[in-house]
Amino acid sequence: MPVVVLTKRAGPSTLGPAHLSRIPISLIKMNNEYSNKTVEGRVIHKGPLVSLQPGNYILKAVIQEHDSPPNASSEDTSINIVLLGPLATDFSSAVNQGDVVVASGFTVGKSPTFRKDKLHRCNLLLSGDACVYVSRPPPPPPDPTSLPAMKRSTVLSTEVSRSTKTTKYTYVRLNDLKVGSVVNVYGVVVFFKQPFRSRGTDFCSSLKITDQSNQKISCTIFCDKVDSHPKIFQIGDIVRMHRFKAQFFKDTIMLVNTFGFSVMAFDGAVGGAMEPRTSSRTYHFDQDDQRAVEELRLWAANQGLLPLVPTTPLSAVQPKTYFNLTCQLLAKAPVDSTCTLLRVWDGTRCPRSLLKVIVEPNVTEGPSSLSSAKENLIANVLVYDNHVEFARQLKLGAFLRIYNLRAIPGSSKVPGLTSSQSEEVDHLAFHLHGGTAYGRGIRLLPENSPDVQELKRVIEAFEEDEDKVPELNDSEMLDVWCTPPESLDGDTVTCSTERSCSHNIQPVTLSELKRSEPGRDHHVRVQLRSYEPLRLHQALKLYCSKCETMQDVPDDELVAELFSEASRYSGPCTPPQWALSGQVSVPRDSLGTPDRTLHVHLSTQLMSEGKSKELIFLMGATLEETCRLADGYQNIVPVRPSGGHLALLDLSAPFLFRGRKRYYGCKQCSEAALTEVSAEGVQVIDEKVIAEALGVQLLQFVLLMKLKLQDATDTLDVFLWRDAELFFNVSAEDVAADQEAQSSICHTVESLCPAEGSTGGRPWLDLCLTTYQAEDDQGQIQTCYQICHTTITTPSSTRPDPEPA
Repeated sequence: MPVVVLTKRAGPSTLGPAHLSRIPISLIKMNNEYSNKTVEGRVIHKGPLVSLQPGNYILKAVIQEHDSPPNASSEDTSINIVLLGPLATDFSSAVNQGDVVVASGFTVGKSPTFRKDKLHRCNLLLSGDACVYVSRPPPPPPDPTSLPAMKRSTVLSTEVSRSTKTTKYTYVRLNDLKVGSVVNVYGVVVFFKQPFRSRGTDFCSSLKITDQSNQKISCTIFCDKVDSHPKIFQIGDIVRMHRFKAQFFKDTIMLVNTFGFSVMAFDGAVGGAMEPRTSSRTYHFDQDDQRAVEELRLWAANQGLLPLVPTTPLSAVQPKTYFNLTCQLLAKAPVDSTCTLLRVWDGTRCPRSLLKVIVEPNVTEGPSSLSSAKENLIANVLVYDNHVEFARQLKLGAFLRIYNLRAIPGSSKVPGLTSSQSEEVDHLAFHLHGGTAYGRGIRLLPENSPDVQELKRVIEAFEEDEDKVPELNDSEMLDVWCTPPESLDGDTVTCSTERSCSHNIQPVTLSELKRSEPGRDHHVRVQLRSYEPLRLHQALKLYCSKCETMQDVPDDELVAELFSEASRYSGPCTPPQWALSGQVSVPRDSLGTPDRTLHVHLSTQLMSEGKSKELIFLMGATLEETCRLADGYQNIVPVRPSGGHLALLDLSAPFLFRGRKRYYGCKQCSEAALTEVSAEGVQVIDEKVIAEALGVQLLQFVLLMKLKLQDATDTLDVFLWRDAELFFNVSAEDVAADQEAQSSICHTVESLCPAEGSTGGRPWLDLCLTTYQAEDDQGQIQTCYQICHTTITTPSSTRPDPEPA
């Protein structure tokens, strides 16, 4: 028997074979031999016994070192154990939560869930000849004064306290309900409303459920405590309802709770967690109940009852729509008696400009300002009427799901704000209107919710990458892409490829390519399975050829703040001897902003060469004003006063504007100084000449993507960088300034990798790939692959043969 139960235990060393030595959980690693080791711990979680196929079972549990220090992390002290075959069935029947176990004969594998459960990176696999020794103290002698029903010989679970009674519940299908009967039912939620205060003292919630009978039944629950209502998170959740009465109402049967009712809710996804959501401290849940939940999950999935997109990320929100949002609360503030502001984020950025809500000073709970990168991701949600009370009780950092949130385009003023608020134009506002129609409301999500775990992953990835400037290392690029997709407008373009290399080699499959030696070129015929980043504007980078670093292009809000800060300190300064002081008028914009006159300094030597070579050093202008001036002047260098003299702005901002194009410098490699730019012997004054004269190391615009290729034999991750401009037949510098170039890349990528449900198929591409090796931070050598010598061709980019004369 692989599970041995001991009813008495003298000490840790007496449990398990004496010839085996114990290893602490923190020292367990991959690829090590543990045939002479044991692992000891207390069972803190015991999962259900799951049948893989008839006669073959699997069970998952978590053990924790019972003698670990109280401040030790769970990653060092707790580990998942997976038991297979007869060992799983014996463990299920013989081991209770709280027992101390010693495992031997195990193997070690990588835990696929360590990022979510925050446990050990490895797990223990037990099957075949593995053994589990269980220490359970003998039950205490019976108390003659106690009731027989109170006698128990097993340890109660700390997470799931099961009822002492062995009541066998009978469940009724929804098409068999009889008026006046009190029943127990299972169902799939097809509609629900969050609890709201009724006309009396109770809270009321309602839902509609269905089951395999395809009968839809409405359910109404009245209870004085919000926590006692069903914890429904989304359509498709499974509910188990005990002691509900069938009543006739408006020509149909409905269910209403009775005294002693209980409701348990489960995730409706196939293979989801079996942990029930309930406010009851004791309940009955056995293998028959687990089977009922799994059967409903499969049935609901086959019926298409589960929503394809239960919630919408901010990056995919469209105007004039209602949507559900899963988010984290960062700050909140009262607007007036009927409205509260919630500042939330989900780690993605809305592609449209959002309403900026101004509140009275000192009323915001939480940070009033955050980093520029995080501010770009924050949405202001205005909560109205009956939802205000609940919103004001929310704790900062809580994870929420907001139902039936409305995205309103246009311009408006929010009532109750400061009188200095200006009217917003072309923004998107998020409103949670009053009432409960269409399930409108806010729900707190628990920390162990799968949606919260995924949200945490996206947020943690953003926070890890915030303000980082990664070195150009191909092996590090594997972890930098994690942004949800955005929709692309426009017709699908038919694409093919054309190789420009001179290699005379036969195409190989991806599986053959993976087995080849690095340092060679190969031809492959493949399809594009996926690409990163999904938000294509993030593929545009700035590259320094001197220090070989790559960084993101600064967003307009950060640049605008740098210009605004410089304009606030426009004190007196002495212009250089080689420059003439003057003035320039900024033309009014489309909103009617009046003309404004700014001080400028012009290079005297360049002025004599004509307008095409003039260089303007502009001081005290905003970013918007600089862009408007750049439409009429060729070269504009923003400057600021520094110690009575002129100096360049912080190099996070562009150091040069030439029409719609902006040019950036490397902070690390530049030695910026404001000097005269000479035109002697120079045919054309361009960005390279100006950068060299100002001591700025010019950054180069580049495109960087990671593509997953596939053929019939395998998949392969490849980089597109050095030949990206050749591949898309467009320069990265044009992409940075030209909307047509940006749209060209978007439509090309959409054609190569159509969205799910699209009528277009993935075309087959003939590519040239080069293989090479790169070293990561840990000194590990990895083989990398990059697309080269290949161009995407479309009907519009293929020039037809000229007609004969």
